[in-house]
Amino acid sequence: MMYDDQIRMDVRKKTDRRRSIEEEKLENVVDLSGMSFDSLPNPSLNLVMICKLDLSNNNLESIPESLTARLLNVVVLDVHSNQLKSLPNSIGCLSKLKVLNISGNLLLSLPKTIENCRSLEELNANFNKLTKLPDTIGFEWVNLKKLSVNCNKLAFLPYSTSHMSSLRILDARLNCLRSLPEGLENLINLEALNISQNFQYLETLPYSIGLLMSLVQLDVSYNMITVLPDSIACLKNLQKLSVEGNPLVSPPMDIVEQSLDAVKEYLSEKMSIGHGGSPTVKKSWFGKLVRCGTFNGPVIITTGPNIEEREGFIMSDYRSIDGLASPRYMGMFSPRRLFSPRNFFSR
Repeated sequence: MMYDDQIRMDVRKKTDRRRSIEEEKLENVVDLSGMSFDSLPNPSLNLVMICKLDLSNNNLESIPESLTARLLNVVVLDVHSNQLKSLPNSIGCLSKLKVLNISGNLLLSLPKTIENCRSLEELNANFNKLTKLPDTIGFEWVNLKKLSVNCNKLAFLPYSTSHMSSLRILDARLNCLRSLPEGLENLINLEALNISQNFQYLETLPYSIGLLMSLVQLDVSYNMITVLPDSIACLKNLQKLSVEGNPLVSPPMDIVEQSLDAVKEYLSEKMSIGHGGSPTVKKSWFGKLVRCGTFNGPVIITTGPNIEEREGFIMSDYRSIDGLASPRYMGMFSPRRLFSPRNFFSR
C-alpha cells in the first residue's frame, strides 16, 4: 500500500511539473495579433517575463518607449502589418532579441539605437518606405543570418553590411539600389543573394562577387546589367543564377539560355584571356583566384535533394571556413589586394 501511495505521489509531482512548465510557456508568449488595436492597452502582465510578443495585424501607429524598455527578455518581437511610422529608441534595450519582424508598415528609417540589438539573427523589414539603413549596423550585428529589406526605397546598402560575416540570406529586391557595398567578399557564409528588380538603377555588379564562396543562389534579374563579371565563373557552389530581364551583352543571351554550366564556361574562358583578347588585363587577378583556391579549372554544377528551401531560408551541406574569417586571413580577400600589382600571396 505504501508503494502504491509513493507511485501516486511521484505521478502527481510529474503532472504538476509538466503543468508548471506549460504555464510558464504560456506566460512567456503573448499573442495580441489581429485585435484591431489603435493603441496598446495598459499591460497587466509582467513585461520582463515575456520572451515572445506578437502585435501583428493591428492598426498601431506607434509603440510606447516605456513598453519596449521593459521587454528585457524578449527574443521574438513581431509587429508586422501595422501603421508604424517609426520605432521607439528604446528598442536598443532589447539585448536578447533574435527575431524582429517589422514588415508591412510605413517606416521611413530605423533608429540608430537598433544597432544595440547585438543578438539579432533575423530582420524582416520588407514592405516599408525605408530610404536608408543605419550606417553602422553591420559592425554590431555580427550574429545576423537573414536580412530582408525588399520592397523599400533603398538606394544603397551601408558599407557595414559587408561586415555581417554570419549572414546567409540577403534579400534586397524591389528597391532603388545603384550598387552593392564594397567588401562584399567578406560575406563568407552568404548562400542566397537577391538584388532583382531594382530596374533602371542597378547597372553593374562588383568583381568581388566571385569571392562569395558559399553562394548557392544569385538573382540579379530585371535590372540594367549589360555585363556579368567574369568572376562569377569562380562561384563553385552556385546552383541557381537568374539574369532574365537584363540587357545582357556578355554573356550573350543564347549562352544564358543554354545552362548555368554554359554561362560559367563562357565567363571562365573570358577571364583566362582578358577583355578584348588581351591576356594582361585580368591575368594577375585570375592567378590570385587560382592560388587562393577560388578557381581551379572546369566547374561541375550539381543539384539535388541536398538543397532545402523553407520560408526563404536555404539549407545546404555547408562546410565551415571559420579559419578564413580570422583577421589574419580576411585581408587576403580584399579587392585592393586582389587588384594590386603586388603579389600578396607570394612568399
